[in-house]
Amino acid sequence: MLLVYDYLKSVVASGRPVVAALVDPDSEPPLLDRWVRQCEQAGVGFFLVGGSLLYKGNAALTVQRLKSLTRLPVVLFPASPSHLCSGADALLFLSLISGRNPDFLIGRHVEAAPLLKKLELEVIPTGYMLVDCGALTTAHYVSGTSPLPNDKPELAACVALAGSYLGLKALYLDGGSGALRPVNPAIIEAVKTETSLPLFVGGGIRTPDQCAAASRAGADVVVVGHILEKSPNILEELCKAVCR
Repeated sequence: MLLVYDYLKSVVASGRPVVAALVDPDSEPPLLDRWVRQCEQAGVGFFLVGGSLLYKGNAALTVQRLKSLTRLPVVLFPASPSHLCSGADALLFLSLISGRNPDFLIGRHVEAAPLLKKLELEVIPTGYMLVDCGALTTAHYVSGTSPLPNDKPELAACVALAGSYLGLKALYLDGGSGALRPVNPAIIEAVKTETSLPLFVGGGIRTPDQCAAASRAGADVVVVGHILEKSPNILEELCKAVCR
């Protein structure tokens, strides 16, 4: 069985970025079976499951439903140890390296470690970098941190480089759910220039042109979520637009 991280490395090596569909258990789209089929037909690479806050959703049930509907990898994207569950193919073990809140740098990780050991998930240490994309998002509020400025690519590059020296295996640039605009392509390019790690980019991506801009700048995985719940028929266009 191909490990998810090996798959991510193959994406980087090929120079052919992919789209990941983000499923938030709190806003799960109706008729999930149809939505999953559309993702597969459009060429989505894999699914992410998670969100900044679980209010009424259930990550375990969402993972279970997805695994029953698709053979594509299902990867947890948790903001809290309470979001952890078995059944997924892998987990992005997120450390909020753009902020200075010790709880999201290492504190929650200590709490989660014993449970992760029992779950036996493939764990991918990932440097999570919040970027100011024009709106205060749930991720900003819950983490209690200030985002990176969207016009300071050199700062983002230094943060990413530090993360790579710390031994992280992937990076995630995110404007957060509800971002008014995507991450500045100049930031994506600066981060990709400084590191060779698999690079996720998400938040505020709603159009094929925005997908294309992120992938051209260096994103290996373009993450789309909110727009899929409103306009799932745009999926094929988004996937076709992801190129380098």
